[in-house]
Amino acid sequence: MVTLSSWIIACLFLFQSCEKEELSFVSGDIEIEIKTGDHWLHDFPLFLGLTKKNPPQFAIWIEDTSGNYVSTVFVTSKIATEGWQLNKGNRRKESLPYWCHQRGIVYEDGLLLPTKKHPLTDGITGATPKEDKIIKLTPVNLEKPFVIKAEFNHSVDFNNDYPKNAQEGDANYSGGAEGSGQPAVVYAATIYPDTKNAVLELIGHSSPDGSTGVLYPDLQTLTTAKSIVKSINLTIR
Repeated sequence: MVTLSSWIIACLFLFQSCEKEELSFVSGDIEIEIKTGDHWLHDFPLFLGLTKKNPPQFAIWIEDTSGNYVSTVFVTSKIATEGWQLNKGNRRKESLPYWCHQRGIVYEDGLLLPTKKHPLTDGITGATPKEDKIIKLTPVNLEKPFVIKAEFNHSVDFNNDYPKNAQEGDANYSGGAEGSGQPAVVYAATIYPDTKNAVLELIGHSSPDGSTGVLYPDLQTLTTAKSIVKSINLTIR
């Protein structure tokens, strides 16, 4: 259940997500530029050997320097509205578990992902872009320093360490044949009062099966997941 205090915190921000040519900035606005990597688009199997080029699901949010969740800046609509296609009722808790656990909102089925009945508001959601993306944040009463984080994930992005045939209960199980494969990757940057430019650095990966909010700093088992994103650059205007 969303508390009054969390609603007030959410109202401290005005978000606008647009294509680059549509944006205009004023002093103090924050520009978050996501540059796509070599594996931004991923082959998702459909049927009869057909595949579809899918962009990743992702979320961007703000925390204080103690690691407490403040507010979500942007989240892709499939996560925000339970808009998965062909998921056969699978809520895909392995998709963005770090963001979900940081938010800490439990829904009616006991999971931490938004539902069709209780989606996130339109102002912070949108379709996953298939190319570079600029997100504009106009902060109100946002005290520095703060931390901005982002989490990215592909479905069925299997490799040798996270195979399709991993079994539930195994350390490398990630949701089965239609799960994530490689777990979600997490980026972060701390924004100080004098920060004008920052680059979000890759700091770890999420729980493979989505059962916890643990962040794992060891990235040796990841391959293509590390090149979903080329860079995430932040500029304060």
